[in-house]
Amino acid sequence: MMYPEFILTLSCPDQRGIVHRVSGFLAEHGCNIIDSAQFGDAQSQLFFMRVHFAAEDSSVSDAALRKDFAEVAGAMRMNWQLHDAHKKPRVMLMVSKIGHCLNDLLFRYRSGLLPVEIPAIVSNHMDFYQLAASYNIPFHHLPLAAGASPEAKQAQEERVLEIVKTNNIDLVVLARYMQILSPAMCKALAGRAINIHHSFLPSFKGAKPYYQAHERGVKLIGATAHFVTSDLDEGPIIEQDVERVDHSMDPDTLTAIGRDVECVVLARAVKWFVEHRILLNGHRTVVFK
Repeated sequence: MMYPEFILTLSCPDQRGIVHRVSGFLAEHGCNIIDSAQFGDAQSQLFFMRVHFAAEDSSVSDAALRKDFAEVAGAMRMNWQLHDAHKKPRVMLMVSKIGHCLNDLLFRYRSGLLPVEIPAIVSNHMDFYQLAASYNIPFHHLPLAAGASPEAKQAQEERVLEIVKTNNIDLVVLARYMQILSPAMCKALAGRAINIHHSFLPSFKGAKPYYQAHERGVKLIGATAHFVTSDLDEGPIIEQDVERVDHSMDPDTLTAIGRDVECVVLARAVKWFVEHRILLNGHRTVVFK
């Protein structure tokens, strides 16, 4: 028999009895824990937990679970969310003129490797409208000229946020969307927008990081998936990976190698987000893999 499944995520001040209170609550409400992970951070003195469970008592509704757990959460000062484990989060992809990350995410989506719905692709260029059409995904061309006025940029971003609202988007993915989002846009998407930066941050921020890396003669290049904030390339890091390179490689070779790393790193970050495995810990993240 298939039971409804949920994922509970929480953070709170570290204290005795958190796991006991959570597991006891679930047992009392006819729920069976499928898997659980927790972490106590000595530095921030916060405790983080993710619990995947099945609700086996049909007399206990989703609403009742939320109402009753709110009392436990209030007593222990928890920030918490309860997610339907079978509901596929709705993801909007944004891209400019470099499409490898977009193509990779769409392939994973079509193959069933990425448990999401993708109701919209947004771009400031027309390059990938045919790719979007091949997946039967609406493509929104919202041009933004180089050197556009603040008013034009604001109008374009307002249109982006309209698409987010209209499509009930849970996550926005900047899959090499080469525009800097305004502070207002970053605030509107706080905690639900992921960017891929083609560098192993905090090194080589900003433009042309592979060229910067080549100038410095690095032996490793990498990519970083992070949450979007108003501080460029400074958001909480979700995932990183690297590839070894050597002196014989020019910037174009580094770029080609790096693109493979970018695809893998971004896909991991998106998958972990939609599986509710990422919790914010100040300017850092806790990722339950």
